[in-house]
Amino acid sequence: MLSMTLRVLLPFEVFAEQKGVTRIVVETAQGSFGLLPQRLDCVAALVPGILSFEAPDQGEVFLAVDEGVLVKTGPDVAITVRRALRGMDLAGLRDAVEQEFLTLDAQEEEMRTAMVRLETGFVRRFAMLREHPS
Repeated sequence: MLSMTLRVLLPFEVFAEQKGVTRIVVETAQGSFGLLPQRLDCVAALVPGILSFEAPDQGEVFLAVDEGVLVKTGPDVAITVRRALRGMDLAGLRDAVEQEFLTLDAQEEEMRTAMVRLETGFVRRFAMLREHPS
């Protein structure tokens, strides 16, 4: 039976590594995306959501993942994300995605907006100094 090796990578660690995976389902901006072992090599951008995979020794496993990238080359599938959580309760994982990942993304967006304001103010003041030197 054909199978895949799945690696879920975080910025500073290997979150999960599973051999013998027979099926993987991830979420993209275009909807759910399924992988079987015989699928051609591909790359997909992932959105925060639920990743599921099936392995004979574990059955179906669910992971909550943040945005990231999936790369399939031959039987190897590497998924690189910023954050991930493991759990058996699908509803609890869905809540974790909505509360933790999307809330953090909103906070990061607010921080980026504040940084843009600071940078804009700095550039404006610098330009005024160049126009009116002491």
